[in-house]
Formats: sequence, C-alpha cells, structure tokens
Amino acid sequence: EMEAKYTRKMQALRDEMDLRRKTELHELEERKNTQISELMGNHEGAFGAIKNYYNDITAKNLTLINLLKEQVEDLKKKETVLEKEKAEVLLQNKELTGPLQETQEQVAELQKKLVHYYRDKEALMNSKAHLKITQKELKDLQWEHEVLEQRFSKVQAERDELYQKFTRAINEVQQKTGFKNLLLERKLHGLRNLLEQKEVELSEVVTASNLSPSALSLVSHKLEDVLNSKNATIQDLQLQLARVCKAHNDMLQTFEAKLTAFGIPLDNLGFQPLSFPFPGQ
Repeated sequence: EMEAKYTRKMQALRDEMDLRRKTELHELEERKNTQISELMGNHEGAFGAIKNYYNDITAKNLTLINLLKEQVEDLKKKETVLEKEKAEVLLQNKELTGPLQETQEQVAELQKKLVHYYRDKEALMNSKAHLKITQKELKDLQWEHEVLEQRFSKVQAERDELYQKFTRAINEVQQKTGFKNLLLERKLHGLRNLLEQKEVELSEVVTASNLSPSALSLVSHKLEDVLNSKNATIQDLQLQLARVCKAHNDMLQTFEAKLTAFGIPLDNLGFQPLSFPFPGQ
C-alpha cells in the first residue's frame, strides 16, 4: 500500500513536473520567437539603413566621379593652354636672356655706385658734423682770443704800472737800504776804531800806572765788561744789518718773480739791482 501510495505520488509529481516543463518550454518558445521577430525587425531596419547609406555614397561617388571627369577634362584643356603659354614664355625667355644679362650687369654697377654713394653720403655727413664742430671751436677760439686780447691789454697796463712802481720802489729801497747800510757800516767802523783806541789807551795807562795785580785784575774785569757790552752792541748792529740785507734781497726776489710771472724780462729794467751780501760773506 505504501509503495502504491508513493507510486501514485511519484506519478502525480511526474505529471506536475512534466506539465510545468511543458509550460516553461512554451514560454521559452514564445520569448524566443518574440526575440527572433525583434532581431529580424532590427536587422531589416539596419540593413535598410545600410543599404540606403551605401546607395547615397554610391550616388555621391558617381556624382563626384562625373565632376572629377569634367575637372580632368578642364585641367587637360588648361594644361594644353599652359603648354602653349610655356612654349611662348620659353621663347620670350630666350629672347630676354641677353637684355636680362645686360640689365643684371647694370644692376651690379648701380649697386656698386649705390655703395659708393652711401659711403660718400656718410663721409659728407661726417664732414658736415666735423665742420659744425670746427666752426663752434673757431667761434670759441675767437671769443677766447678776444678775451685774451682784453686780458693781455689789461696785463700790459698792469705790467707797465707794476714796472713803474717797481722802478720807483727799487730806487727808494736802494737809496734807503744803501744809506742805512752806510750809516751802520760807518757806525760799526767808528766803534771798532774807538775800541782800538781805548785798548791802546788802556795799555798805556796800565803801563804808566804800574798797578798792583789785584787792581789790574779789577781794571781788567771792568774792561772785559765794557768790551762785552761793546761786542754785544756790535753783534746787535751786525744782526740789524743782516736783517736789512735779507729784507732787501727778499724784496728783489719777489719783484723778479712778479716780473717773470708777467713775462717781463729782467733786461728791460735798464739797470742791475744791487744785491747786498750778508755780513761775513
């Protein structure tokens, strides 16, 4: 009974499964047919589009080919015309070769002349610039010449005035210094004579008086004091004489320097300035 029961269940399950399988197969078949129909429709549409596309391309290519054929024919005609023109141009070139060569030679010559022209033009501009500079320098020199002439006239006047003043000053200084030196020399000579006379008188007094050594020593000391005083006076007079001589010589050097600075030769003085030697020279 159990085997019969399960056999019946097995048969029922098998029938159910078979029915389900058939149902699913039918559904799959319908979906397959639907997809096939869609694919066929899509393929037919794509094929039509491709067919139309290539038909358009073919038509365009045929039109382009016809156009290119026409262009080729036009180009051939133009080529024929250009060949004729080329022949004519070559003939003209042969005829123009001689004049062209002459023209090239003329151009080369003109280029050389142009180079020389530029050089001459540049040289002329430089000369004009140099001339302007020279003219300006000439004007400056003329102005400087006028200024120098005025300064020269002024310096000449100053020179003449200085020459006159120098001559008067030299004469005055020579007179003054000569007279003063003469007085100093005479005074010095008188003092020396007086000193010699005093020494002789002293010797006579000492000899005649027969003084004692102490008295003689006292007299000698007094005499030495007097001699020292006189020697100091002589040295002072000699110093004054040296100062006067130096001042006179310095003045002569100053005037000689001024004359040299103003361009006046020393020979134009007409006399030789006296330069006093220093005492002891």
